[in-house]
Amino acid sequence: MKNFSPNIEHLREKAAGLPLSSGVYLMRDKSGKVIYVGKSKVLRQRVSQYFHEHASHDIKTAKMVASVWDFDYMLTDNNMEALTLENRLIKLHKPKYNIKLKDDKNYPYIKVTLSDEYPRIHIVRKRLPDNARYFGPYSSYGAAFELVDTLQKTFPIPSCKRIFPRDIGKGRPCLNFQLGKCDAVCMGKVSPEEYRARFIDIIAFLRGSFSEVKKSLVEQMEDAAENLKFEAAAVYRDRIATLQRVWQKQKVVGSPDVEQDVIALYSSELCSCITIFYIRSGSVVDSDSFCFPPDQLVDGNGVSAFLCDLYLKREYIPREILFGFRLGEENESTFAEFCTERAGYKVKLRFPERGDARALCDMVYDNAKQRAEEYIARTERDNRTLVKLASLLGLEVVPERIEAFDISSYGSDNMTAGMVVTEGVKFKKSAYRTYKIQSVTDSPDDYAAMAEAVRRRLEHNTGDLPDLILLDGGKGHVSTIRSLLAELGFDIPVFGMVKDEFHKTRALTSDSEEISIAREQSVFTFIYKLQEEVHRFTVTRMKQAKSRSMRRSSLEDIPGIGPAKAKALITAFGSVSAVKSADIESLKNVKLISKADAERIYSYFHKSENG
Repeated sequence: MKNFSPNIEHLREKAAGLPLSSGVYLMRDKSGKVIYVGKSKVLRQRVSQYFHEHASHDIKTAKMVASVWDFDYMLTDNNMEALTLENRLIKLHKPKYNIKLKDDKNYPYIKVTLSDEYPRIHIVRKRLPDNARYFGPYSSYGAAFELVDTLQKTFPIPSCKRIFPRDIGKGRPCLNFQLGKCDAVCMGKVSPEEYRARFIDIIAFLRGSFSEVKKSLVEQMEDAAENLKFEAAAVYRDRIATLQRVWQKQKVVGSPDVEQDVIALYSSELCSCITIFYIRSGSVVDSDSFCFPPDQLVDGNGVSAFLCDLYLKREYIPREILFGFRLGEENESTFAEFCTERAGYKVKLRFPERGDARALCDMVYDNAKQRAEEYIARTERDNRTLVKLASLLGLEVVPERIEAFDISSYGSDNMTAGMVVTEGVKFKKSAYRTYKIQSVTDSPDDYAAMAEAVRRRLEHNTGDLPDLILLDGGKGHVSTIRSLLAELGFDIPVFGMVKDEFHKTRALTSDSEEISIAREQSVFTFIYKLQEEVHRFTVTRMKQAKSRSMRRSSLEDIPGIGPAKAKALITAFGSVSAVKSADIESLKNVKLISKADAERIYSYFHKSENG
């Protein structure tokens, strides 16, 4: 028996009236929340398929369809526009059933400032819209660091913070020159032409074209030898040998001219995993695996959206991408078109069914399965931790979302409350919040400050309520917040995180008794990390507030004068005392300062004179 939405007749009727155009659709639940975003070349056909009486959906899709109460749609001129809009809407709404698009803020890139006269190489966390070349994202910081370290030693290029050509000839060469890791660019020992030539080889190597780099270095070695520059020839020989060793560490899966990405998908009722092998010059130079929980729809539409977002961040796309599974004709066409447009040349998708290419897809699939099994084991371990925590605290439900609060202050000034959030046992930093305490002004009052923070959190955002609230404090804190929750009408369990005399986690507490967690190692470790994190976050934000307060100009006490206008006044007059001595005519000639501002400033400093 099919499990359709109670609003199914309305949905079918609305879908039948959709245009035969490309666009994006947004599925909403009964509360109006967006739970799924998709795209299609033909909206009517795609959306109607969800609600067809004889539709054959997998378990995940059926669950999503049963939750749909209504939907919206947006028309686009073509499918590429639909792809871009879909990507933006998924990131905006974060729908429950969509594959979560990759957030690249934690994935490192290698940045090469090739547009500079003297290029440099860096590891960065974010791509900027500048003229630099970016490679990655890499699967780990360690992988990116090892590669950059090898390149700096091999070619060699400076790793110091000097700016060239400005700093050439200024000061002595650093220790790296003495160790043979740098050719003292700072002393003018390397010409701009030779320096740039090294970076051309570095760029080629980062793109995975080892054969191209090797050919260039061999030519330079032979040229040096012919000109009897044997020491230089030996340097090139050693560079070739070093890069050869690095390259040989990679798994060889094809001939030296093979450049392709291989993508496989493993899916089960417990999770799904997409794994990608990046093959350059016949070797696997890097890989990525992405695991998704069972409620996210890993269908052709979702996978193509995810891959488009992923490849949008990659500097280089090979001319061939192998798939061990099908995306569906429409999604395959869209993804191929996207890659071709992004790369600037034809990118071909292949779906091999036999031969070496199929064997390669199977190898990547085996890796995806292994990563999925590790993800499942890790998830089960995390779930056991939360089950044990719920049992210790006598909770009716296992807490999925936990919010922890702490208070930090410098006397009664800059009193700050911090809120840290976990989903499962993982920190969700995008949900962290800071509250500048306003109700406590005379002397520090942790109880009142904690109550203000929790009140503001619950009154201003009741969308995702916590299953459990933890406080950095004891029985008094718990009693205060329980009374507050009763007043506000919330039934949320509250416990305190108690520290010992060394300020280390000791136990949890209700408003009447302490609960030992020492015997449950996984629970103890989780609570310890949570307490340390909320303390770190809150103290950091309090110090930032204190620093801002100390930097604040006294001019900002004048009504209508904010940081920008205060800065303009100091820039114009040099000091607050000079501003105080200025007349209205001089004040109003300052950038950003109006006549009304000038009169207020003058009046503020001369009110005692005016009686």
